[in-house]
Amino acid sequence: MPAEFFKHPFMSDRALSACDASAMVEAMLAFELALAEVQEASGAVPDGASWRMREQLESAPFDMTTIAQGIATGGNLAIPFVKESRAVLPESLKRYWHQGATSQDVVDSALMLVIKPRLEALDALLLRCRAAAITLMEEHAHTPMVGRTLMQQALPITFGVKVAHWALGLEQARRRLSGLELPVQFGGAVGVHSGWGAQGLDWMDALAKRLGLATPVLPWHTDRQPIQALSAALSQTAGALDKLALDISLLTQTEVSEVAEPAAPGMGESSSMPHKRNPVRCALIRGAARQVYGHASVLTSATAQPLERGLGEWHAEWAPLVESVLFVEGALEQAVTLLEGLEVHSEAMRRNLAATGGGIMAEPVARLLAPVLGQGSAKRVAAEAAETARRTGSTYAEVLADYPEVARGVSADELRKACDPALYLGSSAAQLARAKQWLLKY
Repeated sequence: MPAEFFKHPFMSDRALSACDASAMVEAMLAFELALAEVQEASGAVPDGASWRMREQLESAPFDMTTIAQGIATGGNLAIPFVKESRAVLPESLKRYWHQGATSQDVVDSALMLVIKPRLEALDALLLRCRAAAITLMEEHAHTPMVGRTLMQQALPITFGVKVAHWALGLEQARRRLSGLELPVQFGGAVGVHSGWGAQGLDWMDALAKRLGLATPVLPWHTDRQPIQALSAALSQTAGALDKLALDISLLTQTEVSEVAEPAAPGMGESSSMPHKRNPVRCALIRGAARQVYGHASVLTSATAQPLERGLGEWHAEWAPLVESVLFVEGALEQAVTLLEGLEVHSEAMRRNLAATGGGIMAEPVARLLAPVLGQGSAKRVAAEAAETARRTGSTYAEVLADYPEVARGVSADELRKACDPALYLGSSAAQLARAKQWLLKY
C-alpha cells in the first residue's frame, strides 16, 4: 500500500504493469528456455527436450508468493524460481533445467529483458518531447522574454532559445540511452562456464542472439559497467527533465505568469485554496528525478563487487535499477504532456520585460551613450533613467530623451532601438537554427 501512495504516482502505469512480478518470472523463464534450446542445438540436451520443457512450463501456474518468500532464504529471486519450475518438469528433464547456469545469470539476464522494452518506451517519449519542443521553438523564435541570472532580470532572450535548451538536454539524454547495450549474462558459478569448456562462450553468444540482448566480451558478474552505464544515462535523463520542470515551475509563478501547465479537470487544485493552479506535473517530475538521483548513489556504491560474486552489492542493485527506469518513464510522460500542451503567455513576457521601467536595457543604452557622454557618465545616466522610468511609469526612451546631453548627442530613433528588447537578442535566431539542425540530425 505505501508504494501505491508514495511511489506509484511518480511512475508510469503502463510501465508498472509491464514490470510486475509476473513479468520478471516470464523473463527468467525466457532465459532458461532459451538456454535449453541453445544447449539442445549443441547436443548437450536431448533432442526435443527444450520443446517439452516449454510445453510444461509456459502454462505452469507459478506461485508468486512462494517465490517471493524464497528470496529471503535463497538470497535472490532465481533460486526459488528454479526450484519451483524444476518441480513441474518430469524426472527425465529435471537434470537439464538450468544446466551450466548460476542464479546471477538468470536474474541479470531477466532484468535486461524486462528493461529493454522500457528503454524503447523512453526513446519514443523522448522523441515526442523533441517534436513538441521544436514546434515551440519555431512558434516562439521571435518571442522576447526576460533572461534571468541569479534569479534576477538580466538581458532579453527569446522563449524559443529557452525551449531549445530544454530540447538539447533531453535529446542528449535520448542519444545516450539509445547507445546503451543490455548484455546477456551467462557464466556459471564463477563466470568461466565450469565443466563446459569453451563451449560455454558459444552458448553465451547464442543466448544473446536468441534473447535479443547484446553479446558481452566475457560474463560480467562483478564487472558492473553495464549497470553503471544505464544508471548514469537514467540520471542524465532525470537531470534534463528536472531542469525543464524547474524552469517551467518558476515561470508559472503568479507574479511571473509567463507559462502555465496544460489545464485539466482537477489538475493543480489546492485542498484549501480554490484560486490556486499548482504546477503539479512539474512537482511530479522533480520528485521522480530526486528519487533517481538517490538510486544512482546506491548503484554507484555497488560498482566494486568482490571477487567473482557480489555480497550485498549485487542484491542492492535490483530495486534501484528497476525503479529508476519506472521513475524516468513516469516523468517523461508528464514532460510530454507539458511540452505538447504548454500555455505560453507572450503578453506576460512583454509585461515583465517592462517591469524594471526599461532597466533591463541599461547595458545597450550605456553602450550607445558612452561615445557621447564618456563611460562613467553613460552608466550613471542609463541607471538613473531606468529608475525614473520604473517609478513614474514613463518609457525608458522618453526619460532618456529628457536628459539634454542625451538629446544633443543621440537621435530619438537610436534611443528607441536601444531600448527595444526585441532588437537586443544577440545570436538567438542563429542559435535556434543551429539547435534545430542538431536536434534533427539523428
